[in-house]
Amino acid sequence: MSSSNVNQFSQPCIYERKSRFMKWLTKVFKGNRGLPRGQQPQFLGDENMIWRAPARTLDDHSKASKEKEELDHATAVSLSEDLKRPGYKCRTDNDEDLERSLNHDLSSSSYPPYPPPYAPSYAPWEYNPRSYRICNGCHGDIGSGNYLGCMGTFFHPECFLCRACGYPITEHEFSLSGNNTYHKSCFREMTHPKCEVCFQFIPTNAAGLIEYRCHPFWSQKYCPSHEHDVTKRCCSCERLEPWNARYVSLGDGRSLCLECMESAIMDTGDCQPLYHAIRDYYEGMNMKIEQQVPMLLVERQALNEAIEGEKHGFHHMPETRGLCLSEEQTVTSILKRPRMGGREVVGIRTHPQKLIRKCEVTAILVLFGLPRLLTGAILAHELMHAWLRLKGYRNLSLEVEEGICQVLSYMWLESEVMPGSRDMPSTSTASSSSMSSTKKGVKSGVENKLGEFFMHQIAHDTSPAYGGGFRSANEAVNKYGLRCTLDHIRLTGSFPL
Repeated sequence: MSSSNVNQFSQPCIYERKSRFMKWLTKVFKGNRGLPRGQQPQFLGDENMIWRAPARTLDDHSKASKEKEELDHATAVSLSEDLKRPGYKCRTDNDEDLERSLNHDLSSSSYPPYPPPYAPSYAPWEYNPRSYRICNGCHGDIGSGNYLGCMGTFFHPECFLCRACGYPITEHEFSLSGNNTYHKSCFREMTHPKCEVCFQFIPTNAAGLIEYRCHPFWSQKYCPSHEHDVTKRCCSCERLEPWNARYVSLGDGRSLCLECMESAIMDTGDCQPLYHAIRDYYEGMNMKIEQQVPMLLVERQALNEAIEGEKHGFHHMPETRGLCLSEEQTVTSILKRPRMGGREVVGIRTHPQKLIRKCEVTAILVLFGLPRLLTGAILAHELMHAWLRLKGYRNLSLEVEEGICQVLSYMWLESEVMPGSRDMPSTSTASSSSMSSTKKGVKSGVENKLGEFFMHQIAHDTSPAYGGGFRSANEAVNKYGLRCTLDHIRLTGSFPL
């Protein structure tokens, strides 16, 4: 008889015989109450058990022989009854081999038929064959079912999960980061940078590398193509306009983000309190400006025209935001705050004003529509130009004059963003508008962050006059103080070393 026939017909017969036999054997042991303590049989299942024979003495040998004879007789009776039952075939040599194999497995103390938790608590579990596997996901026994192997560990298929989305990984490929597994799509979503303008995955370049641009302060990542397309950039904070947020158009080619718009100063009257507060800041440092120098908020075109009419002076290109005017000119200023019409300002009312030179400084011009802190930083810079001219500082190099003006602009921002850092007076209590609480000295976290950005711009400017000049001037002021630095400039026209 082939092995397949043995498995098909004789194995159920043996299992039935074994069951009846084991029932009888259980009854025999239930009657054995006289075993010494510590030598009780150990049960591993309802009908299956393993008897670990206690150590016997010579006096017990006859008793054991008698029990063996009874056991052999019970086995013979059980087999004869099984053969009389209908539906069972005669035993063969193969059947006897299989029976001996099963009996040997049942009587072996190293291979219990069921693992915990079916084993009683007092039965020690020592069975751990090579095929025994624990799921690294649910920490349950995998048994004989399907499983997955990864990194030397094993999983039920339903326990092999993506760390990002929590769903099972059923694809043939997956991504691995440390000891964590991910769907390839989830891993790409997590790690592949997205453009913060168009919100698409940043494409790879010709070399297959991910190439993107990143703002040095805001860390805004974006596709390189947005530097050359029609994407708008905020004229104040320099961030690019995302596709899900529209910037405000100021009508002169400039755009303003909504955060900068919150504290924007829009007309000359709106800016007067801030202007006088910065003059008081100078006076608090014993640098009072005696002359009443006019201050006007102007459009971009008017500022550019004023720059062209100025015979001397260095202007920070490509965007000049303020000007200390020395020549007599007629300048068009913003007379009344424009109103919002959708995503642009409309109804700008201007007024031409004739500026007559009464001293070394004719007027100070500043672009309209900039946030309060940026407007103040520009005013602090231009007022330093005015102070130098009114105090007789002549023929200074661009690096020295622009550098020391940038230091005063930086110091004012520092007093607003980090009060008390240099024991300088603050102008944060000055009100510059009734439209926004941020203009009344109650600065929000957003406005403080803008102030930090404007300080970052000054400190990291790459131009020789504004950037290099600031760093040289700031080093001298930190080492010798502002007053000694100004005295040295008056005498030598340079910064002290």
